[in-house]
Amino acid sequence: MGDKKAMVLVADGTEEMEAVIVIDVLRRAGVNVTVAGIEGDKPITCSRQVKIVPDADIATALQTGPYDAIVLPGGMQGATTFAKASVVKDILSEQNQAQRIVGAICAAPIALKAHGLCLGKSLTSYPAVKPELEGYNYSEAKVVKDGNLITSQGPGTAFDFALALVEALFDKEKRDEVAKPMLI
Repeated sequence: MGDKKAMVLVADGTEEMEAVIVIDVLRRAGVNVTVAGIEGDKPITCSRQVKIVPDADIATALQTGPYDAIVLPGGMQGATTFAKASVVKDILSEQNQAQRIVGAICAAPIALKAHGLCLGKSLTSYPAVKPELEGYNYSEAKVVKDGNLITSQGPGTAFDFALALVEALFDKEKRDEVAKPMLI
């Protein structure tokens, strides 16, 4: 599609609205999106029983990197898987060091905390996981951008989150161009 590349991680229990809205909006913007399965390339069962088939397993997806953005959708089970996976720590550490975009929505910021990433930065999350995010400058905003880190609160803020990613990858004009036909 375009020159910009993004990887959206998925695992069993990923929140499907957050994953699909991000994937869809980024693709509408012309971003080449790879949906990478943390647990392999087999279909995953999301938090509301929707099934998503990853484009590739994480190891295969990494062969086509680096990515301009790496995005972690929420869903407590999926976020917990991200938090426990050393490969997620490795790829997010490298992404953050290179100052490329790291996106996390809903419960996914717990994976940042688990891996000791972006400490001291401003972020937001699903309100119930706020107590687990000590060490960050917590905000109640729907979407928070602090440098290369973009975070958001949950399913209802997924469009705002996805459009913030588009703006960070391109510019405000591209964001508006993508939002308008979606009636946002």
